[in-house]
Amino acid sequence: MGNDEIEIDLLEVFGILLGRAWLIISAGLFTALICLLLSSFVLTPYYESTTRIYILNKTENAAVSYSDVQIGTQLTKDYAELISSRYVLEEVIQKLSMDMEYKELLKKVSVETPTDTRIVAITVENTDPVKAMETANCIREVASSHIQNVMDIEAVNVVEQANMPTEKAGPSVMKWTAVGGMAGVLLVCAVILIRYLMDDTIKSSEDVEKYLSLSTLALIPAASDEMDRKKKKKGGRKWLPDIYRKSRQKPKHR
Repeated sequence: MGNDEIEIDLLEVFGILLGRAWLIISAGLFTALICLLLSSFVLTPYYESTTRIYILNKTENAAVSYSDVQIGTQLTKDYAELISSRYVLEEVIQKLSMDMEYKELLKKVSVETPTDTRIVAITVENTDPVKAMETANCIREVASSHIQNVMDIEAVNVVEQANMPTEKAGPSVMKWTAVGGMAGVLLVCAVILIRYLMDDTIKSSEDVEKYLSLSTLALIPAASDEMDRKKKKKGGRKWLPDIYRKSRQKPKHR
């Protein structure tokens, strides 16, 4: 009894899913429509603004050498850590009078350092495009000063000012719709498979031979018309005696 095994016929499972294809497709379309409406009208859109800086570690009045380039490339990760440091972000919060904590702002800031370059990109997301641009520029200014003081660098050059975003960066309507449709399809398929695995009833003569190791001698078809007539007769017995009793009652004379 402890070594019971469940044998799953993949062809049978595929047939069951194919037979419920209308339900699976309907569920996928329904959840995709819900996610489409949520991403279009319910969820608050956010915008992203990016500014870029160029950092080169060299001494004053000296030509840029290959070693300077290599050192600057290796230090870009250090610059990224300084940009997203608590000192820089708290200074930005104070300058812009932002009503948020350091960790909240940190979640909205991303710093990227492209491979084999000394360019650092600072991206800020916000529900207001103007605030996103202002925050990115302020982070760049505060971080430039902080990097010069900590790393003893001459200057941090501005490659690109923060842009004014005109299109929302998210939520992506196409992505939400696709993910919602796939989630609906997978959920319905999972429910169908669980019901199939939990169902241990005998439905055909093949199931008798498969699970009970017995051979069927004959099949007795269910006569639905005869069963309906029997039900009607049983139901009629409830009211026939009442009519019979009423007919035998004597009329009252005044």
